[in-house]
Parts: sequence; structure tokens; C-alpha cells
Amino acid sequence: MTKGLSLFEKRRRRNRTALRARAGTRPRLSVHRSGKHIYAQVIDDAQGRTVASASTLSNHDGKTATAEAASAVGKRVAEAAKAAGVTQVVFDRGGFLFHGRVKALAEAAREAGLEF
Repeated sequence: MTKGLSLFEKRRRRNRTALRARAGTRPRLSVHRSGKHIYAQVIDDAQGRTVASASTLSNHDGKTATAEAASAVGKRVAEAAKAAGVTQVVFDRGGFLFHGRVKALAEAAREAGLEF
């Protein structure tokens, strides 16, 4: 039996604490990565609602989450956020390390016009 928090949970809490300190009123771009898919949503914590979302599940061409699929999700979520009037966000990677699919999603969202 393990004591305390897992390394993932420690990273997630440390990241979320830092986000709260610098976010202000900006919504957050939250990313979740599973074995097969990747999900992203722009969340307005002040109102408690999701402004925009995208995932590889909404892409019905049979692709699972590769770096190319993750960058397509980043582009789609950025376009949806801009359509909802959101241009500045804070990036919430959760407990996931910033490399691979998470990094590809973030770079594509930046290229599509989100600022973080």
C-alpha cells in the first residue's frame, strides 16, 4: 500500500496551484491525454462553464491520438475558442509532461491564434 500522492497527482496539483496564481480572469485550456485519445477544452472558471472543446473522438476518420491528431485537436479548439470570443488562455497540462502529444496540441493552438 502506498502512502501519499502519486507523482502524477503531485505534478497536477503543483501545476494547478501555479495556474491559479497567474491566471487572473483568463480561461484555461485544459488537456487530458489517454492511451488512445486526447481531449482539450477551454474552461471559464469564473462562470463554471466550458467555452470550447475538441478531441480525437470528434474526428471520425479512425485516427487515434498521434502527434498529428493532437495538433489537429489544438487547431480545432483554438478556432472554437476564437469563435466564442476567447483569445487569451492559460495552459493547463494537468499532470502530463509537456512533450509529445501535449506539446503538439499546445503549439498548434498557438499557431491558430490562442495566446498563452
